Amino acid sequence: MKNYVNASRSDKLVNKINNVLYESSQWLFNTPERALDQAYQMALKIKDIELKHFGGDKVPIQSSEYSQNFLECFQIDVEKYLNTIKIRIAEFKTSRFFQKNPNYAFLEKLKLIDEVLTKYNNWDVEISTFKATDSTQKSVVSPIENQQPRSKKLSQPSLKDVTPVTKKTGVLPRSIGRTIQKITNDMSPSSEEDLVRNYQVSRQTTRLAINFLLLLIVTPLLTQAVSKQFLILPLVEHYRGSESTPIFLNHEMKEEALEELQFFEEEIKFERLLKNSPHITAELVEEKVLAKVNEIAEEFKHKSNSAVANVFADLIGLVAFAGVVVTNKRGIAAIKNLLNEIVYGLSDSAKAFIIILVTDIFVGFHSQHGWEVILESTASHLGIPADRNAIFLFIATFPVLLDTIVKYWIFRYLNQVSPSAVATLKNMNE
Repeated sequence: MKNYVNASRSDKLVNKINNVLYESSQWLFNTPERALDQAYQMALKIKDIELKHFGGDKVPIQSSEYSQNFLECFQIDVEKYLNTIKIRIAEFKTSRFFQKNPNYAFLEKLKLIDEVLTKYNNWDVEISTFKATDSTQKSVVSPIENQQPRSKKLSQPSLKDVTPVTKKTGVLPRSIGRTIQKITNDMSPSSEEDLVRNYQVSRQTTRLAINFLLLLIVTPLLTQAVSKQFLILPLVEHYRGSESTPIFLNHEMKEEALEELQFFEEEIKFERLLKNSPHITAELVEEKVLAKVNEIAEEFKHKSNSAVANVFADLIGLVAFAGVVVTNKRGIAAIKNLLNEIVYGLSDSAKAFIIILVTDIFVGFHSQHGWEVILESTASHLGIPADRNAIFLFIATFPVLLDTIVKYWIFRYLNQVSPSAVATLKNMNE
C-alpha cells in the first residue's frame, strides 16, 4: 500500500513537471509573436497620441501652441513606449533566431514599428539637449549676472563628475582648503542657487544609491529562493527519488543521523527505567525505533535534496547578482560617490573607530571562531563535508591577506585622504 502511494505521488510529480515543461516550451515558442504584438501595441499608442493631439505629426520637443508641461506629459509616455518597443524588438529578434519554421505574417506590424522608430530616431538625445539648453538659458537670466553667463557652472553634473576622495589632495591641509572654499562659496552671489542645486544632486545620488543597494540585495536572494522552491528542488526530488539513491551526501550527515537515533534509543530506555513500565516490551521498542529510523531517513533525504538544490539555486542567484551589476553602471557610480562623501565627511576618530572595528571582526585575534562558523555553515548549506584541515588552512591564509590589504589601503589611500585619521588610528591601537 505504501509503495502504491509513493508510486502515485511520483506519477503526479512527473505529470506536473511535464506540464510545466510543456507550458514553458509553448511560452518560449510563442515568444516572437508575443514580443512583436507588444511592440506593435506600443507603436499604435504612439500613433494614437499623434492623431488625437498633434494632427498625426511627431510629438514636438517644444511648441509655441502648447505649454512645456503639456508637452512633457506626452513626451514621458512616448519615451516609455519607445523603450518598450526597443526591448520587445530585441526579444523578437533573439527568440526568432531559434525557430525552425519561421513565418512572415508579421511584416505589416514590423513595417509600422519601423516607421515609428525611424520617426523618433535620436528623440531621447534631442529631449536631453533641449532640457540642458533650457536649463542653461534659465540660469543666464539671473538678476545679478546678466553680463556673465554661467552655463558651465549651473549645468547638471553627472555622477561621473564627482571627484573620488583619494584624488582630493593638495599642498595645503584639507581643513584650510575647506575653510577657504566655504568662505569663497558664501561670498559668491550665486551661493544660494548653487546650494540648492548641490542639495538636489546629492539627494538624487543618495536615492539612486540606496535603491540600487536594495536591488543588489533583494534580487539575488529572491531569485535564489524562488528558483530553488519552484524549479530546482522538484527536479532534484524527482531524479533522486529512487530507492537506490543514497540518503546521505557525506559522512557527517550519517554521523548526525546515528547520533540522533542513539539519543532516541537511550531516551526510550531512560523513560522505561524511570517509570518502571514492564508493559513496554522489546517488540514495542523495536517498532518505535523503526518508525524513528524512517522519520530520520526522510528528514535527511530532504536535507540532501535541499543541499543539492542549493548549489544550482546559488549559481542562479550569482547570475542574477552579476546581471544587476552589469546592467546598472549608474547605480554603481552612485554608490561609489555616496561612499566617498560618507568617508570624506566622517571625523578622524570615527574613521579610526570603524577601521579598528572592522579589522578586529574579520582579521582580529578572535575572528578565527567566526570564520569557522561561516565556513562550516557554508559547507552544510552546500552538502559538502567540513574538512577541518581545509578550514584551518583558509583561516591561516585569508585573514592574513585581508589584513595586508587593509594595511596597504591605509598606507596608500587613507594617508592621502586624512593623515590625521591615520595618526588617531595609531594612537588608538597603541
